[in-house]
Amino acid sequence: MNMMRAGMPAATANDVPNEPGEELTRIGEMAKLFGVTLRTLRFYEDKGLLKPIRDGATRLYTHRDKARLKLILLGRKVGFSLRDVKQIMDLYDPAGSNMRQLKVTLDKSEKQLARLDRQRALLDEAIVDLQQLVSVVRGKLADGSVQNAAAN
Repeated sequence: MNMMRAGMPAATANDVPNEPGEELTRIGEMAKLFGVTLRTLRFYEDKGLLKPIRDGATRLYTHRDKARLKLILLGRKVGFSLRDVKQIMDLYDPAGSNMRQLKVTLDKSEKQLARLDRQRALLDEAIVDLQQLVSVVRGKLADGSVQNAAAN
């Protein structure tokens, strides 16, 4: 339930003022919308990744918070640390070209892609080894050589 509209004092708002009339989202709605827990949202807030507007004990999220959460979740999905995600997001300048942010994002993405490629190679090797083991075990079960091996 979007209860509040923008227009709160600047001291309680996010880093940048809300758009006039912007609908704000409560923490429970935000959690459902993105498939995360309330604890996760509070954790991201504690880490400085999200900065909801506070109305007493109520947390109200702006469009900007939603965009930031999408980036956080994407970063986590591809294996970035929260530190990396925060560094990338903190480089954003709404009035600038964001070239530095883009370069840092590209650098971190290329490094993570290389890590994932190495992990995939190790997984592929493990899969081949396991397939061979399964084949050997099935063969022994099929020809009864398990009983013979146990008798020895």
